Amino acid sequence: MCGIVGVTGSDPALPFLLDGLSRLEYRGYDSSGVALVDSDRVWVRRRAGKLAELTGAVGDAPRATAGIGHTRWATHGGPTEHNAHPHTDCTGALALVHNGIIENHLELGDELVSAGHELRSETDSEVLAHLIEAGMAGGAGLADATRAALARVEGSFAVAVVHAANPEVIVAGRRSSPLVAGRADGSGFVASDIPALLAATREVYVLDDDQIVEVGPGTLRVTTLDGTEVSPVRRRVEGDVETAEKGGYPDFMLKEIHEQPRAVRETLRGRTKGDRLTLGELELSDQELRDVDKVFIVGCGTSFHAGMVARHAIEHWARLPTEIEVASEFRYRDPVLDAQSLVVGVSQSGESLDTMEACRFARSATNKAKVLVVCNVVDSSMAREADAVLYTRAGPERGVAATKTHVAQIVAMELLALRLAHVRGLLYPEEVARQVEALHSLPTLIDGVLARSEEICDAATSYVDTRDFFFLGRGVGYPVALEGALKLKEISYARAEAYPAGEMKHGPIALIEPGTVVVAVATRGRLHAKIMNNIDEVKARGATVVVVANEGDDAAANHADRVLWVPAVPRGAELFSPLVDVVALQLFAYAIAKARGCDVDQPRNLAKTVTVE
Repeated sequence: MCGIVGVTGSDPALPFLLDGLSRLEYRGYDSSGVALVDSDRVWVRRRAGKLAELTGAVGDAPRATAGIGHTRWATHGGPTEHNAHPHTDCTGALALVHNGIIENHLELGDELVSAGHELRSETDSEVLAHLIEAGMAGGAGLADATRAALARVEGSFAVAVVHAANPEVIVAGRRSSPLVAGRADGSGFVASDIPALLAATREVYVLDDDQIVEVGPGTLRVTTLDGTEVSPVRRRVEGDVETAEKGGYPDFMLKEIHEQPRAVRETLRGRTKGDRLTLGELELSDQELRDVDKVFIVGCGTSFHAGMVARHAIEHWARLPTEIEVASEFRYRDPVLDAQSLVVGVSQSGESLDTMEACRFARSATNKAKVLVVCNVVDSSMAREADAVLYTRAGPERGVAATKTHVAQIVAMELLALRLAHVRGLLYPEEVARQVEALHSLPTLIDGVLARSEEICDAATSYVDTRDFFFLGRGVGYPVALEGALKLKEISYARAEAYPAGEMKHGPIALIEPGTVVVAVATRGRLHAKIMNNIDEVKARGATVVVVANEGDDAAANHADRVLWVPAVPRGAELFSPLVDVVALQLFAYAIAKARGCDVDQPRNLAKTVTVE
């Protein structure tokens, strides 16, 4: 999730670009760069690290009046200056910035190299600069060449392009990734997000998929990929920069809850096609995966809960014995590891010290296990040290309590489970294809939960003054219950415990009394009837019962005082239900925390990345 900004007009471009990038740095901070169109050349400066590194390196910039800037969240290629944007073509006359994922970049790159182009980075983005260069070499103008290049792209993009032959023009376009444009007082603008433009204009134009905008000083023209001119949607922005940065949401946590359909789509993008799973960065051969005879998953907090869901999937599909361990305890119990063991370290940041040390222990000369890391940050410490890495693509997460990174972790590990099953010959291609199809339905199902946000939050606020919460689940519903309880504890400071529902009668049921709220994950699955019985047991002791249930499940509603309705996953896809069910519990916890006046973005005593034991 990178940030793009561009400006053309009569004033020097650089101050506006740096200010815009500072407002977009929340979208990525691995590297940054600018390209300025100066007379008959394009001046480019890039730096790895946060924006301050770039700001300190542009003292010799020309006083150009047009340019583009970029702040990067790395997806293809490490967060180095070499891979930073803008990228240039072979002539150095064209510069381009990109946000998104070019799924067919390898095929396009091979074609370009065969035609004599030199690709200088490890990114998927650079091929776009050379595709446009090739179009212009054939006689097309900048806008036409950009349209033709983007028409060949499979994947998502927001791009902005400048060329020395058109010094006052910026051409930009989008598909799936966000892009807005603006004009005011003899200037034209493009950006990934509205905050970057608020210093210059409150009137913005929102582009739709597969639309191209050409902006000049005070001019703006929008066309489709086939060149048809269209009228873009105009929007007036009210409020301050911080409000705009949050996309109109009151806080980052709610914004990130609503970004979960996109996080799922981006994590799946380019990795599935029919029965084929293309986990390009995995770097473990099919034979190495076939040689695995045991899997260990290690993580902390929310990442641990995602790993619990993955254990169900790996054991069910790949038939591999799988253990799940809290990372801080893993190496102290002397687990039995060898060269046929696969240790999966799960961490949002890839810097969590407990999980990192667990992975180091697994890879040590004594244990010799293969280590695969699942994380959201390219080239993190854990990713660099691992044998293989599977990146989630949730984008930067500002809220301390994980939401969208959690669902992205589950998706990534479900893909790993399917890959293991496929290479071990335990799923037929048509079975893999059915599960992949179900995975692709999940963003729409999550949207269905989000559409019920108001009623879920209304239900939750009934329990603002509740002292004790118990969360229950069975099967894959148990890790959902654990995550629901953790979210409530993290952001509302309520006392909340989670148990496998069948365990309540072995001790914890002694704590049930009138006034206790029990939240049960009771969506349809093979253990549905059993959890209904467990709900009856706590209800008979005076508990108030809130049930997460599939729409239309009257039996579940009859057992509950309140119901949090969620859509059902496709038949045969019960292992994906946590991705839908957990969203209802995120909203439940959020509503209680807000009603209690808590800071949901920065809860007390917590940090986003824990780098101490």
